[in-house]
Amino acid sequence: MTWPPLLHDLLDEAAARYPDADAVSDGTTIVNYRWLDLASRGLAGWLASNGVRRGDRVLLAISSSVLAPALLYGCSRAGAAFVIVSDQAPVAALAHLITDAEPALVVSDSERVRQTAAERGVTVAWLADARATADASQDGPVRLPGRPPLAVDPACLLYTSGSTGLPKAVVCTHAQMTFAATAISSQIGYASGDIVFVALPLSFDYGLYQIFLAALGGARVHLASAAQAGAQLVASLRATGATVLPAVPSLATALCLMLRRAGGAAAPLRLRLLTSTGAAMPLRLPGELRGLVPGLAVQLMYGLTECKRATIMPPDEDIRRPAACGRALPGTEVFAADDDGSRLPPGEVGEIVVRGPHVMAGYWRSPELTGSRFRQADGLFPQLHTGDYGWLDEDGYLYFCGRRDGLYKERGFRVSVTEVEAAAHRLPGVRAAAVLPPGPDGDGATLIAVTGLTPPELLDGLRRELEDFKVPRACVLVPELPLTENGKVDRAALTRLAGRTGLADVTTGGRDD
Repeated sequence: MTWPPLLHDLLDEAAARYPDADAVSDGTTIVNYRWLDLASRGLAGWLASNGVRRGDRVLLAISSSVLAPALLYGCSRAGAAFVIVSDQAPVAALAHLITDAEPALVVSDSERVRQTAAERGVTVAWLADARATADASQDGPVRLPGRPPLAVDPACLLYTSGSTGLPKAVVCTHAQMTFAATAISSQIGYASGDIVFVALPLSFDYGLYQIFLAALGGARVHLASAAQAGAQLVASLRATGATVLPAVPSLATALCLMLRRAGGAAAPLRLRLLTSTGAAMPLRLPGELRGLVPGLAVQLMYGLTECKRATIMPPDEDIRRPAACGRALPGTEVFAADDDGSRLPPGEVGEIVVRGPHVMAGYWRSPELTGSRFRQADGLFPQLHTGDYGWLDEDGYLYFCGRRDGLYKERGFRVSVTEVEAAAHRLPGVRAAAVLPPGPDGDGATLIAVTGLTPPELLDGLRRELEDFKVPRACVLVPELPLTENGKVDRAALTRLAGRTGLADVTTGGRDD
């Protein structure tokens, strides 16, 4: 292993320690760490033969399969930063990523992706050729051309919604990613023999990091299909023998409902651990899950793409500390700050600030935004000002209170009010639109619009502009948007229009990623 380690060093170490252990599975295939290691080496050479050079970006518009981790590690070996997106992403989202990231190569098997890239002058390599290369690589390692990357080089661009109208990319270096993965691994303890059931997309870093966490522990990642992660969830967990489930609260809620309906008639699950982040989890849910799955431990977390993970709870600590979302990772620090950036004592609410080697490099080609969030003073390394608010207790446990800006979580993913509203305004016939973020009672986001379109027509139009998880679950038509005396949209009035009342008990599973 190089020092500081590179992203693919995690795979090298796993292949040396657990060569014959299962590494990745999907609905049809299981590969071991030896196969994954050799495939990643062959794919690094294949990327180079397709014109990829150190410092380039590679857009992977692919579905979750055993080939995906091989391509991620292959990009790492080639010194290229990968950008991963679903091959089912809307054309508008693909076009933005291609224009913004300026990839040297797009890898996909989608004709729609190929056309979108070609219209922007970007070369596409077919996923079928990557599969053939991965299989052919099993005959022996490939010598890689050029110089290897440095730990301070970008390994990945992770796109996340922001306070502007379009997703922005967080630049993640090898050193930052390997530190984050190692620190998280020390707290959640994946081990050889674990099967980690990943129902999350790899474009979401909560899903992506499961690959690296599994390598650190010698565990197997199962990349679930949409069907396996939906109505077939319980049957799929049982069939795969899954022992770990990384879950956003909506997935954990669905699992709880399915298990209740089964009424204990079916064979028990092998799950030993459920981790959760991405949004607030109902206070009662962890206890209900523990009651339905004997031996299950629950770990709640808080994080952001800009630092991957900020805090993690010890297993089942939510029983003792309801509403807490954990302590800072080893080698890092989390504190609450006042408006001047000064640290606040325990118990006082302020902006959540994160320090440590896991604070990412900043936003891609956005120096002003980077400077406002990744603040540096007195020659110190930048610290992340999250825009979230919370407080810490005397023992260093973080309690999340809320967000400052127009971001919210929908089904575990970060969504920008501005982005959704901008997409709605692009639709013909929409005169005005505003988004009401999900309410504390578990409702999804609601679009309030002034338009002659029907609600189904309006939401269908948004699906052509945005990924499905960004499309509000409900739509309310009004003759005019309510405004405050300052001329701004009256969010309280929007809440009344949407028919939301009351508050629900929630605990935080974190903002995350």
